[in-house]
Amino acid sequence: MRKRDLLLGFSTGIAAGLLVREVAHRIDPTKPAELVLHGIKQSFKSEGPIDGSWIYMKTEPFKRQSISTDVYRGGISRVREGQIEQFEFFADARTGTVVDLIKI
Repeated sequence: MRKRDLLLGFSTGIAAGLLVREVAHRIDPTKPAELVLHGIKQSFKSEGPIDGSWIYMKTEPFKRQSISTDVYRGGISRVREGQIEQFEFFADARTGTVVDLIKI
């Protein structure tokens, strides 16, 4: 196998991968759930340590008055002043912005 053929195959593979990624992003422009959860955890960590967190990997519809969007639903728990605090959040699937936060 010549180096030229190997380089051509490698370049074609990279170009095809980038094209597939771009098309997939245009079809479903949501942020990965793991990145959304990571951002929310970082916000909570600025106030102190957290005990646990979770997020549903699939989006669900969310409507507040006349605004509709797809969201990820998840939760955070932490211990503050000896008491367990639990929060449920709804985060916009496209931007990762928290649209609702409920203390349970």
